Amino acid sequence: MTPGAYLTGHRFSCGRAGCPIMGCHPAIESWEDDSSTDAGRVAKWWRRRPYTVLLATGGRFDVLEVPAAVGLRVLGAVRLHTGVLGPERGDARGPVAVTPAGRWMFLVQPGEELRPELASCLDVLRHGRGSWIPAAPSRTPEGPVRWAVAPEQTGWHLPASTTVQAMLLDALDALGRRPRPTLPVIVPRQMSTARRAA
Repeated sequence: MTPGAYLTGHRFSCGRAGCPIMGCHPAIESWEDDSSTDAGRVAKWWRRRPYTVLLATGGRFDVLEVPAAVGLRVLGAVRLHTGVLGPERGDARGPVAVTPAGRWMFLVQPGEELRPELASCLDVLRHGRGSWIPAAPSRTPEGPVRWAVAPEQTGWHLPASTTVQAMLLDALDALGRRPRPTLPVIVPRQMSTARRAA
């Protein structure tokens, strides 16, 4: 956990003089190295200012961030089919945060890159090492971040990223948006003038 810039009116402030960033961002420069779960340290940070709660990703968990329509469909499938999804699906139960802007964030086991089909989707993101997400109950100009599925509801279980990614592909397919893997473009060599004339 690390402190994030706090909301003042319709913009965020980290308290650093001259900071040009208006959106949500870490409040301390060395946020990745200084993130902590130590209760005393966290309490000290929040005594100073009403910081946004940011969770550093890539260490203990990664996050798959998707649009609301996709997230809602995946969460429905998880609730309906937990335990009967087959070997590629595994146990997909895990924490899910939702932003008021309609982004759904699935917390998953760390380290797995996005499948090529998902990597080609501009609205599907993987937060790994070097990234962060706002956590509930952080406030944004649109409203608070909330848990659709709180970590306590799943016993702090994190599903395999591959399991959730397979379900994301199913949801995109059901919505008529199934991405295709990007294939390299092969440009044929130019035919020599002599061969074209023949």
